[in-house]
Order: sequence, then C-alpha cells, then structure tokens
Amino acid sequence: MLGYVVNTLKAARFQYPVVFPLTVVATAICAFWLAILKYFEPAGKRRGRDGTRSRLPRGPRGCRSLACSRRSPTGTLNELAKYGEMTTMHLGSKTWILLNSHRVINEIIAKRGSLTNTRSPMPISSGLVSRDRRSIILPQEQWAERRRVMHGLLSGTALRQYGTWQEEESTKMMAEYVFQPQRWYRHHYRYANSVIVRITLGDRPFDMLDKDLEDMQNAVTFFLGSIGKGIVDWFPKLAKIPRVLQVWCPYWERLGQWNYELYSKWYNPVKAKVENGTAGPSFVRDYLMHPDTRFKGDSDDLMYVAMQLIEAGSDTTREALNIMTMAALEYPDIFAKARAEVDRVCGVGKDARLPTLEDMEVLPYISAMCKEVLRWRPIFPMLPEHVATQDIEFEGYYFPAGTGFVINGSAVGMECEDPERFLPERWLNGHEQDIAHGLWQFGGGRRICVAYRLAQRSLFINVARLAQCIDYKPNGPYSPDKLNLEAVDEPFSVQATLRSEDYKTLILEEARRIGVLEEVQAKFYQL
Repeated sequence: MLGYVVNTLKAARFQYPVVFPLTVVATAICAFWLAILKYFEPAGKRRGRDGTRSRLPRGPRGCRSLACSRRSPTGTLNELAKYGEMTTMHLGSKTWILLNSHRVINEIIAKRGSLTNTRSPMPISSGLVSRDRRSIILPQEQWAERRRVMHGLLSGTALRQYGTWQEEESTKMMAEYVFQPQRWYRHHYRYANSVIVRITLGDRPFDMLDKDLEDMQNAVTFFLGSIGKGIVDWFPKLAKIPRVLQVWCPYWERLGQWNYELYSKWYNPVKAKVENGTAGPSFVRDYLMHPDTRFKGDSDDLMYVAMQLIEAGSDTTREALNIMTMAALEYPDIFAKARAEVDRVCGVGKDARLPTLEDMEVLPYISAMCKEVLRWRPIFPMLPEHVATQDIEFEGYYFPAGTGFVINGSAVGMECEDPERFLPERWLNGHEQDIAHGLWQFGGGRRICVAYRLAQRSLFINVARLAQCIDYKPNGPYSPDKLNLEAVDEPFSVQATLRSEDYKTLILEEARRIGVLEEVQAKFYQL
C-alpha cells in the first residue's frame, strides 16, 4: 500500500509540476493539523481502553478554546442542567460531565468513588501557583498520603478539644459584636480565621493584623482565580513544550512564590516551637509532625497541608455566616423561629445562657438552618472535578478513563420544592446533625472535605448565638441575589444591633469568665 502511494506521488510530480508542490504542502498542513487535533482530543471523545467508542450525555456544542471553557454557550449552570441529569461539555482537551441531580452524584461520585477519585492535571493552579502541594487538586497518588494524615481531625479527642476552642472564639466574636456591631462581617472572618488557626497551629504564630487576614483571604482568592485562568490548564500537554515558549510561567511563578512566603510567615514559628518542645496542642503538633504519624512528605508538604486547612476553614465559614446574615434580612420570620428554639432551650433575658455545642441534639432547627444556608446560596456553584481512572459504563453511557465528573452545586441546590425560598424545614428529616447528608457543598465520595464536621460545628455555634443575641435589619438597598462573598469590606448593607441589654450583659459576662474580654476591650479601647 505504501509503495502504491509513493509511486502515485512520483507520477503526479511529473504530470502536474505546478500543482504538485502546493498539493504536498496542503497535505502536510492538513496532516499536521489533524495530528494536533488528535493529540488534544477531549478525553471524553477518545475510545475506551478496550477500544469501545464513548457514549456521552447531551450537551452544548463542544468548543476547544479557552474562551468557551470560561463562558458556557448556554449561560448559567442552571441552564446547563436543562439538558438532563447529566450534561457533557468539552473544554479544551478535557471533558466535563456536569452532574445535575442528587441521584447521579450518588451513583457516580459516592457509589463509584474508587473509580472517580483523581483529578486532571492543572499546570498553572496546581503546578506553578501551588507547587504541586495543594491536596484539593492533586491526583490520587499524591493526595492519598495527605488525606491519611488529615484524618487526625476526625478523632473524638480532637473534636472535643477543638470544640472548646470553637466556643471560646465564638464568645470572643459575640463580644466584638457588642463593641462594633457595624463591623459584623470582619468579626465573622476574624472568628473563622482564628479558630482554624488555633486548631491547626495552636498558639497563633503572630498577632494577626487586618493586613495579615486580608493576605490570607487574598491567597484563597488568587488561588481560586488561577484555576482555569490560563490556556495550559485546559490543554495540559502544552506544559511539555520547551520552557522558553511557556510565556505564562513567570507571572504564575511569582504568585506561587508570594503564596509560599505567606504560608511560611504563618507556619514557621509554630514549626520551630514543635521542634524545640514549646508548642501547645494543635493539629500540627499532635498529628502532622508527630513521629507516630510517619508522614512521608517533606517539610513543605507539611506546611501546605496545614495552611490549606486554614485557607479552606477560614474562608468558607466566613462566607456561610455572611449568607446567614442575608437570610436574616430576607426571612425575618425564619430567623424568629430559630431564636424561639434557642430561647426554649437556653432561656430568655436575665435567665438566658449562650448555646454550646452540647445543645446540637436539642436544636435541630439551628442545624437545619446551617444546611439551608449552604443550599440556598451555595458557596461552591461547581465542585472540583472527579476524574475517572477507568472506563465507566453507566445506564447506557460509556465514559472513557480521563473523563471528568463535576458536581453542579447550583443546579443540585435547586432540586427541591420552592428552591428560591430559604426554608430550613426541608432538612428536618432526622439527619439535621449530619451536614453532608443530602448536601454536596463539601464534595462527595472519597474526596469529601475531611474537615466538614469541624465546619458544621463552627456554623452551628455561631448561627445559634447570633440568632439568640443579634437583630439584623437592612441599612440601605441590597439585592439578595448579589452577595459579594469575596469582599474584604461589607458585602451588603446591614444594621446589626444587640437584642437587649440583657444579652449584652450575658455576652460580656461570658467573655470575662473565659478570659477573652480584656483582649476584646484592648482591641476596641472602650465600650
């Protein structure tokens, strides 16, 4: 066959001396372009490892350009869900299957978790920005060891110790509300950051200033903003071209260096204390750096494990408390129901006490309210992709290995009756105390957020206390659909006031009893 083609070309060379060179060039260009297309073919369009053709759900017309990956042809995630329980999108050389219903998420992410447990390459966000050390976007083989050591967060002893700290930091936050209620949004972030720093690092590595908190918040914002920002994250094989041609590298490397230096500023003082035996209890001392843990990573791996817990724990808790505040403005009747439940358990006026974590079993409406906060305005409209490590057959579909499955958090949150309404009652089903039951904001399967129980307890204690003690009213025009959750300043206009003098006294007396009142007074100078 090859001889026939060669002889044909030789004959054409003499018969068509003018056209022949153009034909050869055109053929070469076409062959080169076809080879490029094949090399960058989306994962979902490839054959399975046994040669079976892929069979994928419907979706918008595929697009291999970065522009299409950043802007869906049909608009919002809810619109994409109109294709059915699953929607196929070809983004660069990646294929995403949006999972738009609880049922398919449970089937593919939960029940088939052993097959959908890795991530696709992200040369910018994972490589250059995170130095291949942020476990949330690492492939399975690099993630597993980090996951193993993070299970220390789930022990009963740890949860009891951490619970004491959560209650203390919450009391401090309530005292901050007494002194400066207009800075409610800063108090939310101060609490969220302080409690996860205390859990992770023990003694704070330094006195946190507003600039320090903003830098940590920016680290999260910059990292999330780097995901999918450059074309190489959508065409990972471009990372194999000669370094001199990778013009995107210097910018992202500088961001990665800034991130590394910020982490070091927070982590290194505690690391030194652990090494010289002066560190107090913490996740770093008692688990990460404990010799019995036998962590296989290096010192930088330890630092990134610790600091990503701080990033995730501080930012998401802050955003969830801000969403709760918005719900209090929009649904004062719901907030009143939550307050009535707390009053029934904790007393009213001069006879009241602050709720504690031990009250979780007898405050189911507060627990349901925490779940509804995350459903009503999901912090994560899309969850990180779960990539198939093997070919998967599912209900007539055939997904080749390398296909990514993405939880469509926005659409799944709408999969209920009257979804636009904030209604905690929808969660009063006996699973109120399990915030991950029926809710996918913490991910699912084997890669579910390991600290979700800590997050639940932080939300519970603060929602209960804020419902008990604080009145919220609008302080200007706002839109409940436009929550600027990334804002350092006030995300929407709120007037927060103490419920009464009795609750002001209650908060200050409790703050004095546990020894945080003087610290708050020193911060705000006077009552």
